[in-house]
Amino acid sequence: MHMFLKWLEERTGLVKSFESLLFRKIPGGAKWRYTWGGLLVFMFVVQAITGFALWMAYSPSTRTAWESVFYIQHIMPFGWLVRGIHYYAAEAMVILVLLHVLQKIWFRGYQKPRELMFWLAMAMALVVVSCSLTGYLLPWDQQGYWSAKVRTHIMSLSPVIGPYLERISVGGDHFGHFALTRFFALHAGFFPFLLVLLLVGRMLLMRRYRQMETESKPDVISEPFWPNQALKNALTSLAVMGVVLLITVKPQWFGFAHLGMGAPLASPADPTDLYAAARPEWYFLFLFQFLKYFPGELEIVGAIVIPGAIVGYFALMPWIGRHIAGHVLNILVSIFLLGGAIWLTLTAKNNDARNAGYQTAAKEAQIKAARAIELASGPKGIPAQGALQLLHQDPKTQGPQLFATHCSSCHRYDGHDGLGAIPADAPSAPDLKGFASRQWLTEFLNPDHIATERYFGGTAFADGDMVKYVTDDVAEFDADKKDALAAVVRILSAEAQLPSQKNPETTETPLSDEDRDELFYDVGCTECHEFHFEDEDMDGPDLTGYGSRGWMIEFISNPAHARFYKSNNDRMPSFREEGILDEEAIGLLADWLRGDWYEPEENQASVAIAEPAP
Repeated sequence: MHMFLKWLEERTGLVKSFESLLFRKIPGGAKWRYTWGGLLVFMFVVQAITGFALWMAYSPSTRTAWESVFYIQHIMPFGWLVRGIHYYAAEAMVILVLLHVLQKIWFRGYQKPRELMFWLAMAMALVVVSCSLTGYLLPWDQQGYWSAKVRTHIMSLSPVIGPYLERISVGGDHFGHFALTRFFALHAGFFPFLLVLLLVGRMLLMRRYRQMETESKPDVISEPFWPNQALKNALTSLAVMGVVLLITVKPQWFGFAHLGMGAPLASPADPTDLYAAARPEWYFLFLFQFLKYFPGELEIVGAIVIPGAIVGYFALMPWIGRHIAGHVLNILVSIFLLGGAIWLTLTAKNNDARNAGYQTAAKEAQIKAARAIELASGPKGIPAQGALQLLHQDPKTQGPQLFATHCSSCHRYDGHDGLGAIPADAPSAPDLKGFASRQWLTEFLNPDHIATERYFGGTAFADGDMVKYVTDDVAEFDADKKDALAAVVRILSAEAQLPSQKNPETTETPLSDEDRDELFYDVGCTECHEFHFEDEDMDGPDLTGYGSRGWMIEFISNPAHARFYKSNNDRMPSFREEGILDEEAIGLLADWLRGDWYEPEENQASVAIAEPAP
């Protein structure tokens, strides 16, 4: 080893350079407050290593960004760990660099000749925050997309150059592919390069200032960087890294409510779906709350003027703090701003906790994120059109929204609008949760239920033949007739082939066509309804295939069709005939009402015995 080092030193001089760094003198000896520089360098190296590993699997386009992050998070071996470390190390760097600036202020680290050091610390804080902000967009999920749109809007408020800055960062008039690639170039190229320059500049200035201090104060005791200061740097770096690893592995311990270990991943970005749960990153949450006090045209004051004045004041601190009174003022201003930021952040959190609309949106966002991951992990994988297509073609995702928009003005789904909200007006059509199931039909044919709001009580059929038949005839059925009616319910429900009733239906002995027809005749259904036969005189809906996917699609498309209610249709629009919904949307709505959607294998057992849920 000695010979190799000698050979290397003769040709490069690296050994002496390393020794000069390792054994450089520190005036006053090792101190914990001297660990900030080494800690920032260490965290940057962690970011660089993990970022490079992620880069090898990341694809920056609007159709592949979320998909590649999903691959990293859920398929690539230890990808979740690498991404989690990168994500939370970035959060840690934001905290560390801001504390570094406050430390400089507290210990008068901006006084002559260290003004440049202080400005470098400020510049590093701005670069680190900017690097983190650009990184949030890269997964191209809902959270990153909508928060980035808010930030670029704030940027556009800058006088004169604001619109141009927004256009340059977005890459055009629309927030899409070019915005993603430009944010990626800034995050992975420009800002890291700039941060390296600032860290190198800080190191060179630090060496010069310590040399100046040693020469000007020869009586001050000095000691080399190794081993005491090196040990302190190592311990602080390990402590911060330990916290980062712990958050990555156990995010729920720290209040991060997202799926599993590693960094969070929301559902794929959807420009057509306004993300009501969008919030800026935690270190910008104070600004989000602050801007609420500057509505309308005053927004520029809260977004640009006041923050710009604060940054300007910090830049002037070396002159303001030349005397003790100015230094005290700088500390008081810093404490006031830090306290104000904390108060605004807590206020924003408290407001969100009491905001029912936000809580509902946040819960829906978590559900949609989980569903996107389930679908992407499914047997079909991610289609060529991108992961967003999975959600757009998913009945479990789209069905509740379609129902809330087009059906909930009359119908309910277990008493709500499909999304959990309770409409103000009373229902005027049947509640459709469990439609065509045995339970639904059994209650429908119960004299105590049919005329209630859950079924026909709020419809034009409340005084019709069906209600009279149930309340008058069925109410007088003897035991044999009741058994026959129960058999009819089973037969009729079997027509729907509902996933929730798959197991019971396969275990029962099927009836012959003759026995089936006889049962329907005995209980009186064939007086008004067709069921595997044709009769133009029937005035009730055809029950052939009742509740099946094809039957429901046809019914929703045109309930006034001769096969259904004909002229007796009660206000229900013909959704396809009138151009309200296309065939794909009607199919998604029908599948959701039937509880017919993909579920992972571990959930299929519960789906088979449970009623469909929103």
